[in-house]
Amino acid sequence: MSALALQTPPRTGADAAYVRVNGVTKVFGTRKRSVTALADVNLRVRRGEFVCVLGASGCGKSTLLSLIAGLDAPTAGSVERPAGHPALMFQESALLPWLTVRRNVELPLRLRRAPSAERRRTADHLLEMVGLLDFADARPHELSGGMRQRAALARALAQDSELLLMDEPFAALDAITRDQLHADLSRIWEETEATVVFVTHNVREAVRLGDRVVLMTTRPGRVGRQWRIDIPRPRELDDPAVASLAHEITTELRRDLNGDRDR
Repeated sequence: MSALALQTPPRTGADAAYVRVNGVTKVFGTRKRSVTALADVNLRVRRGEFVCVLGASGCGKSTLLSLIAGLDAPTAGSVERPAGHPALMFQESALLPWLTVRRNVELPLRLRRAPSAERRRTADHLLEMVGLLDFADARPHELSGGMRQRAALARALAQDSELLLMDEPFAALDAITRDQLHADLSRIWEETEATVVFVTHNVREAVRLGDRVVLMTTRPGRVGRQWRIDIPRPRELDDPAVASLAHEITTELRRDLNGDRDR
């Protein structure tokens, strides 16, 4: 039996879980055409933690994020997360092209029926936070790819959720833009104290951003190994400590891809 619990999990101390994934299995299709995407996944995320979920394509990273978000239900096991809707950000910005940047950011506030003055004040604050206030009246097509992702981040923050779920949001960006957005996201995470689950296939990105890196095995996806990241912040992609740990994780990922996960 599967379940998604929308109550905030109990917190008995600093390490109490804010999100709990309990023995989750996810199967798509039926009988001979079925595919097991996830198998007996157990994961805990503490409040305020930045967790990066890493793995090769097809290992179930995005499926796991969808289950945490409540967009789908597990075939077996359960997911516990805070009540309310988590904030979501994807690889595509999905901004509405007929609205200005400000109006796009205001959308979650309009859905909550916030007063007009509050919507504008909040949107402008968030756009300033992501460095886009000067482009508040622009349309999405007038922005670069990196700027559109900044706007998408502002819109996600406007959902006013303590849980931010991000599915490879910077994968399509060039290296320089991605580097700047890493720095911006780290700063915003520290300012907002949000709980972040960040899916990526980029090892250095995971090490740079995360408090913890969770490596998923190849299909069916399981939690293979986890690393606590103790490298002081702020971090850079070319920091020797970042490069060294990224190399260790990449070696483990290659072992799994080669079928050596038990050696």
